[in-house]
Amino acid sequence: MKDNIGIISRVLLTVCAIALAAVLFVPLWKIDLIAPQYPEGLSLLIYPNKLAGNVDIINGLNHYIGMKTLHTSDFIEFTILPWLIALYALLFLAAAIAGRKKFLYTVFILFVVFGIVAMVDFYKWEYNYGHNLNPDAAIQVPGMSYQPPLIGYKQLLNFSAYSFPHTGGWIFIGVGALALLCVILELKRKKGIPKKPALVNTVTVVLLAVLLNSCSTAPEPIKTGTDGCSFCKMTISDARYGAEIVSKKGKIFKFDDAHCVLAYLKKDIADKEIAAIYFTDFSGKHSLINVNEAYFLQSADLKSPMGGNVAAFSNKDSLQQVAGQFTGTILSWTELNKQ
Repeated sequence: MKDNIGIISRVLLTVCAIALAAVLFVPLWKIDLIAPQYPEGLSLLIYPNKLAGNVDIINGLNHYIGMKTLHTSDFIEFTILPWLIALYALLFLAAAIAGRKKFLYTVFILFVVFGIVAMVDFYKWEYNYGHNLNPDAAIQVPGMSYQPPLIGYKQLLNFSAYSFPHTGGWIFIGVGALALLCVILELKRKKGIPKKPALVNTVTVVLLAVLLNSCSTAPEPIKTGTDGCSFCKMTISDARYGAEIVSKKGKIFKFDDAHCVLAYLKKDIADKEIAAIYFTDFSGKHSLINVNEAYFLQSADLKSPMGGNVAAFSNKDSLQQVAGQFTGTILSWTELNKQ
């Protein structure tokens, strides 16, 4: 029948149902907090039915700055969410068994709406959590709020906060991607377009690209006067000497000087955790360049913020032009990193 879905879609929908059932037992989201006094970092793990990780330590810190302490019992979501996830797992399984296109489309739309509502609710919780502060707190910073990032990185006092999907979150994204693939395949079949392996391959490549981009190792523009150095904790004030380390998990650590980058590499992060390292181009618009493609000049005359006195360049012409003004040593990244 024309209203029936294909065998590939049935299999994929069954996979979606099984995957959602697995979500009930793994963390959905993770918020990491890194500071000098906690070099190993503190983690808040958000499961469908509870909070886990370093909750007690985080609650102790929250008390001093006036934030509410976190308790699973305070959130109605932890009671409702497991049932909703189980419901959607059953809906995907029912869609696979029923094999009706309209049922598939309805389940997909409901799942997308569920995802949007969940993220809006998460944002509202973070906003209230970071803005509704106790006026009698021991530590008060006028005008300061402590809302964690919805996704990505944010500096909160001397803590670097990172918020990303955990295992369950990535499964959710994967289920949405597979469901979208089913919808696309069935819409193509409805229009009578012959099966084309190229279509499936193209959609798969696009979905993989989206997922991989979620863990991008690309740098993030440095905001001078706002961003803080992950090593010395000073505010980054001079764009010419900025740098970034991007971890394989997509975490971004920003620095105000080569001195801080090199010290951080030696003490605070393992080589196996690093995806890429970037320095700002001393010349031009100060865009970030990968250290493996950069040329470095070390000169005491540069007088960088923390005394590293190193400038990076995207090409030899820019390097030679500045080297004529500042007496120093031209280095590769390998040579600089050995210092």
